[in-house]
Amino acid sequence: MSESRESESGDSKLPKIPEQQEEPPQNDAAADFETAIDSAGFGMFNILLLVAAIPAAMGTVYETSTMSYILPSAECDLQLSLLDKGILNAITYAGMISSAVMWGYLADTKGRRNLLIVGYAADTVCVLGGAFSQNRIQLMVFKYLGGFCMSGPFAVLMTYLTEMHGRKHRQRIMMMVGIMFSIATLTLPGLAMLILPQTWDFHVWTLKLASWQVFVAITALPSLLSFVLFFFFPESPKFLMSKGRNQEAMTAFKIIYHLNSRKPKDSFPIKLLANEVIVPVKKHKEGKDVPIEIKLPMESAEVQDAESQDAKKSSLRSGFTQLRPLFTKPYLGLSLWVYLLNFCVLLGQNTMRLWLPQLFASINEYEQLIDGQSESTSICNILEYSVNRTQNQLEAATRNDPNVECHVNITASTYTNNLIVAGAGFVAYMLAGFLVNLVGVKRIMTMGLFVAGCCSIGMYWSNSAISTVAIASLFVTMGSISATSVISASVNLFPTSLRTMIVSLEMMFGRLGSLLGNIFFPALMGLGCVPPFLMISSFMLAGCLMAAFLPLKNKAALK
Repeated sequence: MSESRESESGDSKLPKIPEQQEEPPQNDAAADFETAIDSAGFGMFNILLLVAAIPAAMGTVYETSTMSYILPSAECDLQLSLLDKGILNAITYAGMISSAVMWGYLADTKGRRNLLIVGYAADTVCVLGGAFSQNRIQLMVFKYLGGFCMSGPFAVLMTYLTEMHGRKHRQRIMMMVGIMFSIATLTLPGLAMLILPQTWDFHVWTLKLASWQVFVAITALPSLLSFVLFFFFPESPKFLMSKGRNQEAMTAFKIIYHLNSRKPKDSFPIKLLANEVIVPVKKHKEGKDVPIEIKLPMESAEVQDAESQDAKKSSLRSGFTQLRPLFTKPYLGLSLWVYLLNFCVLLGQNTMRLWLPQLFASINEYEQLIDGQSESTSICNILEYSVNRTQNQLEAATRNDPNVECHVNITASTYTNNLIVAGAGFVAYMLAGFLVNLVGVKRIMTMGLFVAGCCSIGMYWSNSAISTVAIASLFVTMGSISATSVISASVNLFPTSLRTMIVSLEMMFGRLGSLLGNIFFPALMGLGCVPPFLMISSFMLAGCLMAAFLPLKNKAALK
């Protein structure tokens, strides 16, 4: 009351004082993303999001691993040679490599949620297309397209989940996602045990469907479920704020807050969001009133649209600017070192992992063949039997001779060993974070690669199914921990501004290694027992040497 009386009788400038005093609270109230997401809390929304992420993680794992389980069952129907099997294992990675740049651009321009919806919908179509394939060429085309479509959701899922949680919960969420991926890997051999031994023979119009095709069709369900579920979630508010779409970001925050607190959306404590659009320096100099610039994304859509073209150009320039340090002297050698290291690790890890179902199927069939005989089930005998059997089956299938029939002998026990190895991989992931922090990234990576390299060449001396499963489990365990450690090392070696680009390029080289390894492995199987395992061992030991000389302190732990 006293202020209003003074303003009526005093200086003409005094009435402006209340307006000047109202501005600072609005400045203070303009919250950045971290403040807003923390205010939205953690609760029912986050739990529902994690539930929706489970089929999403399963879909990404199934896309890269399904082929390895159907190869023993489908070799007669598709007339598969060893090289065909290698290409089917590898071609998904070719699709991922070819679309990585496109998906990265779309994720940063069109949004996380939209990409997840489109990506999982497209992957569902590709998986179902593969399930209805009647020959190996059709299956290869659909698997390539599946990899092309899945490359986006595979990368964006982690980003989306990160941006939906506050700093307090992010590390735990990433651990939860890792566990989801491991559980998905564990469910695949279980699903194979239930479906692939069946002798189903369906006819849909002119299409003939066997049990392996039913198996592939069922693996489309997680992607289909993810496509439906992500419709019910908002766009990442971090992405929306970075594009100046603060009104939409505020709506997203209110939805999260409402579900987490069970309070009305209008009671969300944050009333104004800060401008997080990266604006050129000139515009900062021209704009004298800071509060107007904070309100700009929320109140002036026309100005936002006018600036969008400049924003796209500046983001393109900033992209090239971000790449430039990777090709200059301080980081060029180190980045190439990391790329080559991940190439070696994933070549060995994914080649062995994807060929184990075929190897275990051959072991199971060979043991049934020599039942009661004293012959050794050494890995060399198994490989020789597998190569000869595949060649004979291919010849039988192509001759169409009624007296020589191509047949497969698949039982539930065929996939028991895969379940054991998948379980070992699950335990490895659970231990990886703890061990890396305790022992140090460099030390555990070096030791893991050394043990994996020894396990690979040690396969040569394996003379029983039990020892083969034990060695394979140890290899997968050490390989998983080493692959995790390589990414951790990359994050520690490079500054924040380069980390995203380094990890993206590193994964591209890793997928290239997976692609080449799965093609070379069957080619080397035809040459003898030692070459395929020697190849994997050589790359793992080469990775061990590179890891040993990385300029990284052993005491550096993940944070």
